[in-house]
Amino acid sequence: MDIKILLVEDEPSIRDMLAMLLEQVGFIVQGVPDVQMAERCLKDNAPSIILLDWMLPGISGVEWCRRLKRDKSYSDIPVILVSARSEEEDKVRGLDVGADDYICKPFSPKELVARIRAVLRRSAAPENTERIEQKGIVLSLDEHRLKIDDTVVALSPTEYRLLEFFMTHPDKVYSRGQLLDHVWGRSTYIEERTVDVHIRRLRKILARFQREELVQTVRGFGYRFSLQGE
Repeated sequence: MDIKILLVEDEPSIRDMLAMLLEQVGFIVQGVPDVQMAERCLKDNAPSIILLDWMLPGISGVEWCRRLKRDKSYSDIPVILVSARSEEEDKVRGLDVGADDYICKPFSPKELVARIRAVLRRSAAPENTERIEQKGIVLSLDEHRLKIDDTVVALSPTEYRLLEFFMTHPDKVYSRGQLLDHVWGRSTYIEERTVDVHIRRLRKILARFQREELVQTVRGFGYRFSLQGE
């Protein structure tokens, strides 16, 4: 399948250089200088992934990323934010608005390509949408049932949705706000600390089967469901 990249970068020399680099490894690249043109491209043909510069004229990349991730029509399109900002607080802000990854300038061509491929792997939908299985944990989506090591386990509806979201988005960090959006819904007004309560309950259930380490706290960022271990 062709991988289409929407490259949003206002500096023509950088945009052309990145487009050439990415096309050399087989990607199809459409480069635009600002958010307005990027939005027109989205309406015409949704890309596989968006490579988005933070500093753009008019609407910044970080603000547009926030808007995209709140729009149901485009929220599933992965976004990698590109920025010269390398401070931890900037990375936290970028990830908190919904970016799937954050890469700091300057970066090597190999690192950029590797990050794009990694994000695309994480964002791929499961092949079997009726059954999700990770580390001996099996969710039967049609039956709304959880089994761990062949044992049926009772979950509340919210904990089931939380585990389903984690298992379909492994190894990516999500803030409390993002988890509220994806699991509880954007129209629901709940305090972010509610997420912590359900995370603790989910870990307690997984601990009965020595799986609690799968749900990890990433200090300063949020939570992730890790298949790699600590």
